[in-house]
Amino acid sequence: MPAEPIHAESTRPGPDTAGRARPGLRERKKERTRSTIRREAFRLFHEQGYAATTVEQIADAAEISPSTFFRYFPSKEQVVLADDLDPIMIQRFRDQPVELSALEAFRRATLESFEALDPAEFAFERDRATFVATVPELRGVLAMEMDRNVDMIAELVAERSGRTPADFEVRALAGALIGAAKAVLMDRDPFDPTAIARVIAFLESGMRL
Repeated sequence: MPAEPIHAESTRPGPDTAGRARPGLRERKKERTRSTIRREAFRLFHEQGYAATTVEQIADAAEISPSTFFRYFPSKEQVVLADDLDPIMIQRFRDQPVELSALEAFRRATLESFEALDPAEFAFERDRATFVATVPELRGVLAMEMDRNVDMIAELVAERSGRTPADFEVRALAGALIGAAKAVLMDRDPFDPTAIARVIAFLESGMRL
């Protein structure tokens, strides 16, 4: 018996309700697998602790092989550290009016990015941020994440200002923003958008007390 024809909409992206291209079937399957891995991993972290949870246990709970796990995440740490808000924040930042300062653009982009999350997404990101801030095994790799974030912000500020990412003032701004956010949020709700906006506003004011 000949195979049934595959409908075009199952293999090619189509427009969503906003008229944008929708990811194709393969991309949607990959995203579902990735989401399942993270969901099951966080469930196990809560049930038995981060340190006691192995990649093999996560893979088994997600009904995949360990080798498939590593195709999505290079390590157990990255299940927590991978920041899905980055591409959203980057686009929101780039969409800000050119007359805004870089810090004001970041403040608005931050608030808009959080507002775009549905309750489940917001809860997951808050949970993820709490793990990053409180799990000792993750704090050891947090310095590398901070370096990555400084580089990312420097790239965006350079793009906006017409300077280079290595520019002295560009690096100083990026470092000040990441350092101030870490200093404030590590002892507070690590996913409080109003606190992040307050940090940015304080920096832009010249940090006058």
